[in-house]
Amino acid sequence: MPALHELTAADLHDAYARRELSPVEVVEATLERIDACEPALRAMYRISQETALASARDAERRWRAGAPLSAIDGVPATLKENLYTRGDPAPIGTVAGDRSPRPADAPPSARLREAGAAILGKTTMPDFGMLTSGVSSLHGITRNPWRLDLNPGGSSSGAGAAAAAGYGPLHVGTDIGGSIRLPAHYCGLVGLKPSFGRVPIDPPYICRVAGPMTRTVRDAAMLLEVLARPDARDWTSLPAQPVSYAGLIDGLSPRGLRIGVLLDMRAGLPVDPAVRAAVEAAARALEAAGAIVEPVPSFLTPQMLDGWCRFFEARSHRDVVAMPAAVRAGILPFVVEWCTWRAGGFTGDDVIAAFGQMTAMREHATRATLAHDFLLSPVSPRMPHPATAHSPGEDPRDALSHIAFTVPWNMGEQPAVSVNWDFGGDGLPRGVQIVGRRFDDLGVLRLARAIETIRPPQRPWPTPGRVAS
Repeated sequence: MPALHELTAADLHDAYARRELSPVEVVEATLERIDACEPALRAMYRISQETALASARDAERRWRAGAPLSAIDGVPATLKENLYTRGDPAPIGTVAGDRSPRPADAPPSARLREAGAAILGKTTMPDFGMLTSGVSSLHGITRNPWRLDLNPGGSSSGAGAAAAAGYGPLHVGTDIGGSIRLPAHYCGLVGLKPSFGRVPIDPPYICRVAGPMTRTVRDAAMLLEVLARPDARDWTSLPAQPVSYAGLIDGLSPRGLRIGVLLDMRAGLPVDPAVRAAVEAAARALEAAGAIVEPVPSFLTPQMLDGWCRFFEARSHRDVVAMPAAVRAGILPFVVEWCTWRAGGFTGDDVIAAFGQMTAMREHATRATLAHDFLLSPVSPRMPHPATAHSPGEDPRDALSHIAFTVPWNMGEQPAVSVNWDFGGDGLPRGVQIVGRRFDDLGVLRLARAIETIRPPQRPWPTPGRVAS
């Protein structure tokens, strides 16, 4: 039998309904797991023990009365540090950040509370969320539970490490260029970047979404049902759709589906053979299950990717140079160089041209999804890099060349999910990415669930504190 901290949200829902388990004992067991693993992982920024236990006691009373607030009432959950929680600071991963208490819950935080989830605390992130890394000037180094000398990815680094280590079943990350899906790939998880606007967020910003990071597709669907409820603060949010994602994910047959396989973006870093092998194996399995699998060419250009980088360098440069020198000195030097090495020389024409390349990326990403039901691709071109590295190439002047497979779907607003396929010869998880047409969040979850049923056997989840062999 799995330990209590290893049970899925779906398992806990059923056990609570049958009165076989109490939310209190589950939260206590999960807090014990966090206490045992945190010295090695450093995945948590804040641990809200008393608040989580109080939520669990309230949920226990509701389940006993047969009146739970939702399917995840009393289920342990975490939130990424930059998703505001009332009364807690949110310094956005950096010593230079504002540590004053936030006055209100962000929409994802509010939805979890309304659903009765037992919020265990806040997970770590790198400085300003600008790195695919667990390195932070404030939080230190967050490590990958599968191998402690490796990186969990980012910027939802703590959420990825927490989910893989068993800090409860439900975790919420954010994604502006791949920050949910990259740690999901590195940590063997399901990471959903919903359609832009599907999950209300505050403050809203171009490309920015919040979404589930879980061990199973069903848990991701359960969490999306809660997160996708409306919130008027997000003026970019989509109209609410009362969809039972969890109730509809089963039963999709790949037979007859047109699936395009995108193996080379021709921009950014080249694809590691181990990553390519996982995507090719998944494509063969889908074809064997009856899908029509076809190679598709890249639609991305190096100019589009560099335009995206230039735009966000300009935005970050503006923020960083406005800081007092003493405050700026607390930021990771890698991040400071990343956003200042060329952005200080940008003209208005340069920034407008960069934005034009971002618009072109959006247009081409949308067109790329129209000829097929879904696209299948790598998540990251690389396997995890060292825990102490800021990025795969460790070059602040080329810090984002690993996001070519993820960032187009942020710009195009399509749903995209990372789901683990198998494990390489080194024992590390290897994820694949499924991309759907705009607004087809249910579709990508259904295909991800189908992949769960045809993929190779999965390895047991890791126990941090020792290096996985």
